[in-house]
Amino acid sequence: MTTPDVTIEPWTDADLALLRRVNTPEMKKHVGGPETEEQLLLRHRRYLDFVPSGLGCMYRIVLPGGEAVGTVGYGTRSWQGATVHEMGWNVLPGFQGRGIAVAATRAAVAAARREAAHRHLHAFPSVDNPASNAVCAKAGFTLVGETDFEFPPGRYMRSHDWRVDLRALPSDSAGRD
Repeated sequence: MTTPDVTIEPWTDADLALLRRVNTPEMKKHVGGPETEEQLLLRHRRYLDFVPSGLGCMYRIVLPGGEAVGTVGYGTRSWQGATVHEMGWNVLPGFQGRGIAVAATRAAVAAARREAAHRHLHAFPSVDNPASNAVCAKAGFTLVGETDFEFPPGRYMRSHDWRVDLRALPSDSAGRD
């Protein structure tokens, strides 16, 4: 598979519309379903505050023609007694299966290597989400194991804990499909 040409661009106030587009039952079936409008507005505000607060960075995924087709980014959280970054992504249904999530995740990991304050970057896809687990493997994450993960707050799901050591040199395998 040829790696698609995508860019990631920092989140702006205009990206609320994109956040609404990825907030569908189909897109959110592995993470407890769509959020309410109030929850979306709070999430959008958090994304806008990530960089000024130093807690992470959120991006829109953009194709060469300028079309935004998804989101990728990372925030800060406490995990097993340490402060880590957690990464997540969404690619709109009409653009899935083309390697866009892998390319965007690789770009976001590279950005995190330059900018993130903490050593480890994790992703916690559901064990029942083969597509997101494949993104992790292809983007250079290492599978740590299975865990019970709380997301959204108050809802636990069985997840894979994938990790990237941001201080280590990138693996050659992270550049191949």
